[in-house]
This record gives sequence, C-alpha cells and structure tokens, in this order.
Amino acid sequence: MIEIKNLKKAFGSKIVLDGVDMVIPHGETMCIIGKSGCGKSVLLKQIVGLLTPDEGSIAVDGQDILSLNKNEMFELRQQIGFVFQGAALFDSYNVFENAVIGMYEHGVKDINLLEEEAKRVLSAVGLLPDISEKNTSNFEKEWNILSNKKPSDLSGGMKKRVGVARALVGNPKYIFYDEPTTGLDPVTSEQIDDLVLDLANRFKVTSIVITHDIFSVYKVANNVILLNNGLVQFTGTADDLKKSSDPVVQEFILRYNK
Repeated sequence: MIEIKNLKKAFGSKIVLDGVDMVIPHGETMCIIGKSGCGKSVLLKQIVGLLTPDEGSIAVDGQDILSLNKNEMFELRQQIGFVFQGAALFDSYNVFENAVIGMYEHGVKDINLLEEEAKRVLSAVGLLPDISEKNTSNFEKEWNILSNKKPSDLSGGMKKRVGVARALVGNPKYIFYDEPTTGLDPVTSEQIDDLVLDLANRFKVTSIVITHDIFSVYKVANNVILLNNGLVQFTGTADDLKKSSDPVVQEFILRYNK
C-alpha cells in the first residue's frame, strides 16, 4: 500500500503540491489526472525518492521513505517499475539490451539469465509468443528477430511495450505509468490500456497511471484522483467521475473527452 499525507512541494514561489492526501491499496490501479503542470509527475518522483517533499509523508508498505537510507531506498526502488512517457528507450541499444539494462547495471552479467528475463517480460507484453512456447523453433525465430531490432525499427506501440517490459523486469510490486498512451493512435492506445489491465490482473501489481486520456481512465482505473491547484479536487471511481457535478471535474472531462 502507498499512503501519502499532507504532501507539499514548491519550486521557488511556485506551489505545485499544497497538502495532498491519498491512499493506494495493494493491487489497485489508480489513475491520477489533472491539467498539465498540476504536479502529477512531481508526485511520482517524490514516491520514488527522486524529489524530496517540503512537508508531509510518503509510506510504501509501511516504510516512511523519507527516513530510508541510501541502501534501503535502493531496495525499495527495485520493487517499482517505471514506464516513462515516450518509452525512453536507448536508441543505440537493441530491444534485448533495452529490456534488461536495469539488471545489467545492477550487476547481472550472465547472458543466459539476461536472455531468460528478457524473453519472459517481452512475452508478457505480447511482443513474443507465450513464454510456455520458449523452447519451440517459432519462439526462437521471433526472439532472434525482435531482440536485435533497434528502437528506430519499432512502431510507437511496440516502443511502449518494450518500455513496459523493462518495467516488469524483476517482478516489481508496483508499476508507475507516466502518460502511457500519449502520442498513440486510438487503436494502439486501446491496446496499451488492455495491456495495463492484463498486467494488473496477472501479476497483481499496484499501479499508478498518470494520464490525460479520459478513455484510459474509464477503462483501467479502480479509482481516480484529480489534482487541481495543488490539492486533491476529486477522488472516487471512474463511474463517480462521470457522474460528478463538480465544475472542475466537468471541465476536465469536456476538455479531454475528444
């Protein structure tokens, strides 16, 4: 579970978060929405310790992350997969290298272990046949083709899937998605939404999805939080969001329901 209390963050005179409270239960997919600049990404960066709050507390599995030392924070981050906006793949690396770069940087150099994990996560996101077929000639053929491709050889949807695969390495308990459908056509966006749902159901991960895509919210969210002026303006289910009479909520829905 992730529990955030009275979280505040400002950059100079600009107040970004001004007392945010939220609880994200184990296994839930929480969508965080709001206008650009409302603090959604700042919130995620504070949960993983990349930014330090000015005030407030963040507890992950009962651990106050502000009290963790460097090694303890490193261990916590290993439980979190992060899917960046735009996938953030390394152009000079192939798909295999992009998928397991985290393992490699953490000291795993055994090529067989790296390939096994890459095959597992790339299969999980639908870029390879089911992992149960990994010893078949068809699986190996698909692996040899895919693993050597560079990001420039991939479609936007495939890049996103490789980014999600990288986040799955090591079986994290949490996956954070930063605008996972941005820049994708409607069909591919729906496929990524289906993937987020599938991974939540299969791996029981706790997910936070930052998005402007109202259709994604309706499809993947167990609960929704709308940030506005540094505070939580709305919290509830996607159905509650649709029915809300709050003018700020209605403005957001009308703006992004296109």
